[in-house]
Amino acid sequence: MNDVSRHRLVTACGYAAMVLVVVVVALPLVWIVLASFKDRSEIYVQPAVWWPSSWHPENYTEATTSVPFGQFLRNSVIVTCVLTVAKFVLGVLSAYGLVFLRFPFKNVVFILIIAALMVPNQITVITNYSLVAQLGFRNTFIGIILPLAGVAFGTFLMRNHFLSIPAEIIEAARMDGAGHVRLLLRVVLPISIPTMVAFALITLVNEWNEYLWPFLMADDYSVATLPVGLTQLQNNDGVTNWGPVMAATVLAMLPILIVFLVLQRQMIKGLTSGAVKG
Repeated sequence: MNDVSRHRLVTACGYAAMVLVVVVVALPLVWIVLASFKDRSEIYVQPAVWWPSSWHPENYTEATTSVPFGQFLRNSVIVTCVLTVAKFVLGVLSAYGLVFLRFPFKNVVFILIIAALMVPNQITVITNYSLVAQLGFRNTFIGIILPLAGVAFGTFLMRNHFLSIPAEIIEAARMDGAGHVRLLLRVVLPISIPTMVAFALITLVNEWNEYLWPFLMADDYSVATLPVGLTQLQNNDGVTNWGPVMAATVLAMLPILIVFLVLQRQMIKGLTSGAVKG
């Protein structure tokens, strides 16, 4: 087999793998969208029917009226936006300090950050819950936001990118008299936009979909986010009408899906910006 044939084979295998991954990822999403227009009887039928025999857009009406969907959406927007901004600011500043500042035990601090990435959030739930309850922050936005404001991943991502910035650029800025604030705002951040977009988008998606901690903190609808509030659509006393549940799920996915489609190119650039130096 010559080089051209080998290259074509590798390319074909790559495209086949990509198509397989897309199918595996897309099929559940297609099922959710189609199920959101089905009657209850069609969802429970065996064998499963993909295409609804009759469309029921009233599932979306029921999903938004049977529970305070607007309030859940507002709460999710508040929690997600505050957490995204807090994590972004703290992640950028901490990464800048680890790369461009000199202080004792800097490597030890970075090792501790890496160690924090290896600890699942579920392990700290009990201690965080006890602390927040003692402080009187249960059923408040503060109680939801504070324990989730850790920035280990963002610090790791931004630090790796800052290390890939050519030293000549930093030295030139310092020779021009740039202090740390000017160096960060005028030099480092403008050439780090793709990585910052990736960091912000990943944080946005994670916080929007966060369920466990808001579920533990929310006692009523006043601070319940969308993932928590949508569980109220399920009927625990009988058979769940999955049509409205799927409709609410589609509505909950749409904002993040739109943001991702708009920023996906910048996200890919950001995740790969530090992979190759030269």
